[in-house]
Parts: sequence; structure tokens; C-alpha cells
Amino acid sequence: MNRSACLIFNPVAGQGDPEVELAQIRAILEPEIDLDIYLTTEEIDADELAYAAVGRGVDAIIASGGDGTLSAAAAAVVGTEIPFGIISRGTANAFATALGIPDTIAGACQTILQGGTCSVDVAYCNDQPMVLLAGIGFEAETVELADREAKNRFGMMAYVLAGIQQLRNLKTFEVEIETEDKIIKTSACAVTVANAAPPTSVLAQGPAGLVYDDGLLDLTIVAPTSKAGAIAATFHLFQTASTGNAAERDDIGFLRAKQFKITTDPPQKVVLDGEIAGTTPIEIKCVPAGLKIFVPLVEEIEPIEKLDGLPNLTIEMKDPAEE
Repeated sequence: MNRSACLIFNPVAGQGDPEVELAQIRAILEPEIDLDIYLTTEEIDADELAYAAVGRGVDAIIASGGDGTLSAAAAAVVGTEIPFGIISRGTANAFATALGIPDTIAGACQTILQGGTCSVDVAYCNDQPMVLLAGIGFEAETVELADREAKNRFGMMAYVLAGIQQLRNLKTFEVEIETEDKIIKTSACAVTVANAAPPTSVLAQGPAGLVYDDGLLDLTIVAPTSKAGAIAATFHLFQTASTGNAAERDDIGFLRAKQFKITTDPPQKVVLDGEIAGTTPIEIKCVPAGLKIFVPLVEEIEPIEKLDGLPNLTIEMKDPAEE
């Protein structure tokens, strides 16, 4: 008997043809999975469809769309044993990249068909689910500038162009960050709290090597005093993401904790998993191993021999007949 799953599909995500993409998903999955397909609309969001599916007792939930759609649908399965499938079709596809899931339709579908799962942390930000990150200040302003029309026209470059534009209006704010054991007060132009983040989310890369199943959240503070400093700090964070080494600039700080309470003066816009979600203050709490997701099955192969590069190396193959 085939497995069954509820597929929640956002027809306005990304830049592709939604009819073609849905047909491709069905062609790959339906031979092995009985799909119950629901499309999001302006009136019905992914989270509403996902909660209804959980209420029906589905075997699995698969969401297809941008990071906002995936995060919203994931909210319904947090704390359940229902596995969650991810088929990214958005502009950034940070969700899939951060969790090591292919961001192509074919690759994502094959991951779901393999059936391998793992449990990852999630978080709640002002009672809203957070799989990736919350950005305060610069990042939130940048995301708001990169509207749907810009993303349809320029794709990922929409965020880059918005970031350049936002540099002209670089603003510093006062921030108070409260953890379980300390209260930190400083000035910043961006504060990012990440549960998981791909290297492209550079403002989250202060500690580098973000781990999505350690029961902790990673906070990065970026506090340049000029446009040139902001560019330099951003480039440095790009390097930390590439090398895996933590940031070493005086205008970048980072720490880890299970929860954060963040207030700012003046209040700042907040972006949550790629969508604008109000303003500060915010409270974020980690939910360890709160989400069960389909992940690629990776067979670990132990290297049995490595000789290349040795000085004065010669290798003579013996004839088995001589043994």
C-alpha cells in the first residue's frame, strides 16, 4: 500500500510556472505516495491547511513554496511525530539550504521518497514559529524593500539590491538583550537570532558553524559606525560563513543561549523566516528537537586508502597469479 501525505502547495512562490512545477511533483511522488493536495490562497495560508491536515491524522505533511510558506506549514507539526517534507520553490530557499535538503524539485522529492528523517530544533518568536531566524533592524528593512515584484524580476539579486539601497539609510539603535543568566546593552544596526541559517544569511554568521540540533539559539550583533564599516563587517561575516571561523571584528558580537528577550530604542522592524512580523520587543525560545523532517540519506564511506601526494611514490601492482 502506498504511503499518504498532505501536499500544501503555494502557487505564487518563486519564478517558475506553478502548473508545471506541481505536475512535476505529482509525477515523481504519486507513484509511491497518495497525495492529498491543497493550494494556498490569499484567504487560506499554509499554517491553516497544515493544522487541518494534522487534525485529520495524516501520515506526513509536505510543503512546497518559499521560506515563509515552509515555516508556516511547519508550525502545525512542531511537537508531533508527523514527518515534514520540504520542496523549496522560493527566491532564497534558505530553509532547504540550512537543513541540507536539495533545493531542486527532483532532489527534494527523492529525499521524501527515501523516507529518512531526523529531528531538528525550532523556536517560537512572540509565540510565532521560527525554523530559521529572526532579523532585527537592517535585515528586516532589507527584506521589506525586496517586495514580490522585485523578487519576481530579479530573483535572489532583489535582496542584494535592497541591501545596497538600505545602506544609504543605515540606522543605529540601542538594544537590550536578556538571556537566562545575563543582560547585555549595546548599540547595533542589526541583531539576528538564528536557529538555523545558510551561509547566504550573512548577518547570522557571527559564531559560524550554526548547529540546528544543539538546543541553542545563536545571536549575532552587527554594530558598524559607518557605511564603509557596514560593508566591511558584512564581507567579514561572509568569510566566517565560508571558512567556519567565528567573527573577529570589534563591531561584531555573538553569543548562544536557550532563549532571548530583546528590546530596542527606538522600536525596530522584525523579519521572521523571511516575512515581516511586527516590531520589537521580541521573546524567542528554543524548542529542542521540535520538528521531524525528511532528510537525504547519506551513506558514510570510510576511506580505505590514500597514497596520492607522498614523496617519491611508486606503486607496483602484483599479479594475483603469483600468489
